[in-house]
Amino acid sequence: MRITGGKSAHRILAVPKRFDIRPTTDRVKQAVFNSLGRRIINTHVLELFAGTGALSLEALSRGCRTATCIEKSAHHAQYIRCNADNVGVGSEVLRIHIQDVFTALEQLSATGHRFDIVLADPPYGTKNMQRRSTSLAQKLIDDKYLPSMIAPHGLLVVGHAKYDTLEISALWRESRLLTHGDNIIRILEVYPS
Repeated sequence: MRITGGKSAHRILAVPKRFDIRPTTDRVKQAVFNSLGRRIINTHVLELFAGTGALSLEALSRGCRTATCIEKSAHHAQYIRCNADNVGVGSEVLRIHIQDVFTALEQLSATGHRFDIVLADPPYGTKNMQRRSTSLAQKLIDDKYLPSMIAPHGLLVVGHAKYDTLEISALWRESRLLTHGDNIIRILEVYPS
């Protein structure tokens, strides 16, 4: 796995072996960031279910101002720190919170934190044939705190498996849908109130 574009392009990122992690593939990452284009420049990014921090490091490589990673596993957070060090990214631009995503969303929302782009490629759920999804991606879209944390004209970029049919709530408007093999990436905006 590597950074696909920007000033740190081609730098290799470490991925933990034999741990419950499914990193976003380089092809999917490249498609997401090519789709975002210059919109990533000078933004404040929040990465949920950060794993190795690959999406945050990609965003920083492509010109975002700051990135915040939320990762529940302390073991995985060590990989984020290692990858950041290897790419030359310091703690002044990359913050790491070892915490459950949904607890973090509630706490960050209470402090008034806002982000221009929220990136999330959570662990995939089970197939949901003719029933409402119970996946982490669906739980994110349903989260009551997340919309208030997205700055005006900001985006939520959420990945899920193609066999996981998400219901997009009335809080969101889908602006783009990217499909790569078994991966679907939805780019959502907060629906104007």
